[in-house]
Amino acid sequence: MNMTIKEMNYQLMIEQAKALFANESNALANLSNASALLMTTLPNSVFTGFYLFDGQELILGPFQGGVSCVHIPLGKGVCGQAALEEKTLIVADVTKHANYISCDSKARSEIVIPIFKNQKLLGVLDLDSELVDDYDQVDKQYLEAFLEILVQASRFNFEMFGVES
Repeated sequence: MNMTIKEMNYQLMIEQAKALFANESNALANLSNASALLMTTLPNSVFTGFYLFDGQELILGPFQGGVSCVHIPLGKGVCGQAALEEKTLIVADVTKHANYISCDSKARSEIVIPIFKNQKLLGVLDLDSELVDDYDQVDKQYLEAFLEILVQASRFNFEMFGVES
């Protein structure tokens, strides 16, 4: 079977992720490096990042890209919809998706993968591309494998909200 350039890039990214997360368990550090690794691996990206679930809504987490939406209720937008439905969503053309929330006018297509650990929603991985129809089942397969490596390596034990300083 001949691999596409996309598949070869993803396989390299998976190997880089294994090395990057092998000796680091801090979730914030790993999410930050993961967003940077995704941005460099996926050249058409305008946003690669995470929204973290605080028990009520998705809150902007580590990302690469322009300024973005901060609060996303479950069910709203592609991120909130993927989290609520607990499944990966691929949107070929965001201008034709009724539930799309526009955070960046450069975004043309999107893939959102919900993140779980021990059946508990942690958040979502959100990727936006400047190209229409940029994501497919190959992206879904490799990104879900990437998240499995990230989640297994990371301790999600920090208190994100409700901490007074």
